[in-house]
Amino acid sequence: MKCTILSYFLLIAFPISLVAQTIVSGTVTDAGTHAPLQMVSIVVAGKTIGTHSDEKGHFTLTTNEPFTQISVYAMGYKTVKFAVVPDKQQVINVKLVQDTYGLNEVVVKSGKKQKYSNKNNPAVDLIREVIAHKSKNRPENYDYAEYHKYERMLLSLSHLTDSFRNRHLFKNYQFLFTEQDSNAIGGRLMLPVYMEEKMSDNYYRRNPYTKKQVIRASKQVKYDENLIDNKGWSSTLNFFYQDIDIYQNNIMVMTNQLLSPVAGGAPGFYKYFITDTVDNQVVLDFSPRSKTDLLFEGRLYIRLDGTYAISRAELTVDKRINLNFVRRMEANLTFDERNQLKESTLKMDFGLSKEKGKGMYGERIVQIDSFFLDKKRPAADYAGPAVETLADAEKKDTGYWTSNRPFALSGPASDVYKNMDSLQHTPSFKRAVNWATFLLIGFKNFGPFEIGPVNTFYSFNAVEGFRPRFGGRTTEKLSKRIYFEGYVAYGVKDERFKYFASATYSLNNKSIYTFPQHYIRASFQHDTKIPGQELQFVQENNVLLSFKRGTSNQMLYNDFFKVEYMHELQNHFSYSFGFKYWNQHPAGGLSFQKMVNEDVVNVAGVKTSEVNMTLRYAPHEQFYQSKLYRTPITDKYPVFTLRYNQGIKGLLNSEYNYQHIGLNISKRFYLSQLGYTDVSAEGSYLFGQVPFPLLDIHRANQTYSFQLQSYNLMNFLEFVSDHYAGVNIDHHFNGFFFNKVPLLRRLKWREVVNAKFLWGGLRSENEGKLMLFPSGTYSLNNGPYIEGSVGIGNIFKIIRVDVVKRFTYLDHPEVPSWGIRAMLKFDF
Repeated sequence: MKCTILSYFLLIAFPISLVAQTIVSGTVTDAGTHAPLQMVSIVVAGKTIGTHSDEKGHFTLTTNEPFTQISVYAMGYKTVKFAVVPDKQQVINVKLVQDTYGLNEVVVKSGKKQKYSNKNNPAVDLIREVIAHKSKNRPENYDYAEYHKYERMLLSLSHLTDSFRNRHLFKNYQFLFTEQDSNAIGGRLMLPVYMEEKMSDNYYRRNPYTKKQVIRASKQVKYDENLIDNKGWSSTLNFFYQDIDIYQNNIMVMTNQLLSPVAGGAPGFYKYFITDTVDNQVVLDFSPRSKTDLLFEGRLYIRLDGTYAISRAELTVDKRINLNFVRRMEANLTFDERNQLKESTLKMDFGLSKEKGKGMYGERIVQIDSFFLDKKRPAADYAGPAVETLADAEKKDTGYWTSNRPFALSGPASDVYKNMDSLQHTPSFKRAVNWATFLLIGFKNFGPFEIGPVNTFYSFNAVEGFRPRFGGRTTEKLSKRIYFEGYVAYGVKDERFKYFASATYSLNNKSIYTFPQHYIRASFQHDTKIPGQELQFVQENNVLLSFKRGTSNQMLYNDFFKVEYMHELQNHFSYSFGFKYWNQHPAGGLSFQKMVNEDVVNVAGVKTSEVNMTLRYAPHEQFYQSKLYRTPITDKYPVFTLRYNQGIKGLLNSEYNYQHIGLNISKRFYLSQLGYTDVSAEGSYLFGQVPFPLLDIHRANQTYSFQLQSYNLMNFLEFVSDHYAGVNIDHHFNGFFFNKVPLLRRLKWREVVNAKFLWGGLRSENEGKLMLFPSGTYSLNNGPYIEGSVGIGNIFKIIRVDVVKRFTYLDHPEVPSWGIRAMLKFDF
């Protein structure tokens, strides 16, 4: 029995292949200095199968295809070839001799290195031919194209040690760990934690331009929804590991754009060297002119059949570039004889330290087959959303996947689904998830209900003083249709209770916190609010917002009763209709007053009844859904939001008639080597005569945090308008300038600039005639409000600090002309 168990264990730990393999391993060194050489290419002669040496010069090349010769080459060294015995394991140690790249005669004088030049350089002439022909070598060159696509994403904890695995914490989880070649990316010992697979049919039509993906099968490791938004997690990973199109001018790597080596302007940023010829192909190495720029380095195989198409591309990045947490990156693309992408792999190893220690390893594999060009399909096949998932895509069984995968799962990927499912049924893991949700997200789960968010349980302000609060909500375990939420708070200083209660009915039998939302909600809230304070992704009662500059005691007591209908569509167009009854009362230093027969009379409150509508369109939108907010995965696509509000006088004692319409458009512009710019433009117009609490009270910020959508040196309730337009520009240079300064380059800081412009005004009927403006409240009739900032981002990789300058309306009392603000911003 013991022998049987031991044999079973050995078969799992050391699987034996029944297919004959040729395995070549060894070390590559410099023949003169004997130093190990990394990123040296070792390829099967006449084929595109190959590998690279690691930082110690080690390499291992394994394939089931028999071959008899390998070629070894690197930039700056002479290419060498070695005979290989097929179907055997052998060791070949390589010593490379340095060489020069000049194809013409090279003269070296005074020990100076020959200056690289694009002029009269055959390598540059060749890459210009590739650039000139690239539009003809893409599927978009055809009227129609279609293909079948398989995608696999694998994520693992990497560079683990035996001491880590042997900790008591993992005593019951030894089945999770897996071992591989110690020279592979990720190190010897890894712990696979996530995997997803997709099979899809993809259609392209040039006129009218259409790209469509139909996902026929989908499978992923799913975690407890209380901790992780599985769909959002998948969207995040797929955004980070996007398809690499070598022919695009810019290629996304994580959240940054890197200039392609075949972009139109690439010869101005890259150096190119012809290093070898293989089967009527030229091997072209390339590297950045500046090692610190956000650029690739690697190798291209270029066909010499008149197409100048790329048959294979190998991409990596220098460790020194300003790319957070990425220790190593490798991408390999292979194209078929029709110059269409056949296979791509993208591997990235992450870590807090770029040199050593535990980290995270991600690998995405894409295989394409059944490629047809100029095959026209019925118009219905191109209709509908750009990405369509069939209803039974997630219901495919194991047999389906085994039969339809282009290759069998092996190594770390083979047991991920089973292991993660077993892990999540372990009681100790369930307890750990519960506490992690409480500490990291702020909610403590008790099955049918959960309490939180914890960061709102304590706060303070000038009106309420110390403000304890307690709240929670129900979960899907109570009902998938009906959800309740509420809280109770108490102001120790004003001695008043505040409260909120809501009930939501899901119309699509899905959680109201998942996409697409479709629900009806009714709610009532009695609470305080600072006029003009609007926050993104932060709770108003967050304790960190309790710290404010200047005087901030002008507040409102609000009673809100709302009914809302929300419907999101799969194409990310959404619409909502609602009714709101709103009763406002002044609090703290704020008062409602009006003139009656030249006397100042106090006004108890303002009552409003209104119907509203919101239309929103966010094409190709991706986001991560937390328990409180949707955090967008910002991409190049714009977001449009249109709002309309209609006040109805006389309904529930409402006092005013008005119409209010507003439009907001936001978009990110990628500028290649110069970083990216986020632009937000908005405008609004209010028709009718209303008191100041119903005007647009412009978003102000008196905290010490830098808020992207607010005016950081504007006081609360400082400006009101009945019509306005504003532009917010936030540009990130991604270290383009700092990377060229030695000290700043080591700090990995990044430059950022911000500018905000706000034009507005008031018509004469709204200039305090129905209600007097509070002291310190003004219109924008005398010109725009302007503020700008210059900042340093990526401090300790998560902090951004801006020096903010206010340029206009400096004569207003208690306004700062400049200030220092900070925010947390995680970025790669």
